[in-house]
Amino acid sequence: MIHMTETLAVQTVEGFLTPDETAELTKLLDEHLVATGWRPARPSDGLVAPGEVQEILAAGVERALPAIRRVFPSVATATPWDYHDLGPGDSIEPHLHGVDEPNRRRQRVARVAFHLQEADQDGAFYVETASSEALWTDRTAGSGSAFTPGTRFAREISHHGGPEAAAVLAQVPRTRWTSAPPARTAVVYGAQLVHGVETVRAGRLRKLITNLLSDG
Repeated sequence: MIHMTETLAVQTVEGFLTPDETAELTKLLDEHLVATGWRPARPSDGLVAPGEVQEILAAGVERALPAIRRVFPSVATATPWDYHDLGPGDSIEPHLHGVDEPNRRRQRVARVAFHLQEADQDGAFYVETASSEALWTDRTAGSGSAFTPGTRFAREISHHGGPEAAAVLAQVPRTRWTSAPPARTAVVYGAQLVHGVETVRAGRLRKLITNLLSDG
């Protein structure tokens, strides 16, 4: 069963990809971007990475699972990765995905952010913590859920959650924890954590994101 603390935890996996894997992944993505002409309409928009990129990242996840499971023991697999590309002035506002269907057997436990390229200035990934009751719904996990009975579920506060949810977050005092991981590090963060990306001031931030799921 998934314990609530897994959805609020943070872990890092240094050396998630080797230098050779990172170089090959960059080459494949560059070729794909040239071939497709893809550009994000908004900083939060992602592109599903092509198959060869998915294979490299899947190998990284497989190697990293023992380290990930020390903090997220319920994790069994990952979803396909999305590619994000941010330039000067771009940011991803603080948001919270939460748990969509608490009674579904296979659940999103956490997410992984892998920075392929850091911006020249700023653009740090962050998570935010808060003790406010306003971030939580009245929903709790029952006996048929993949979560430990009694687990609380946070609000969805994202571009899908609507203006009411965003207004709630704006009024909640929060503590921000920014990351400065070594190159080729994956940052794993619980599905019920507020998170985002600070404004890129110079250069280009390239990152890939996946969801980590329980085994159902």
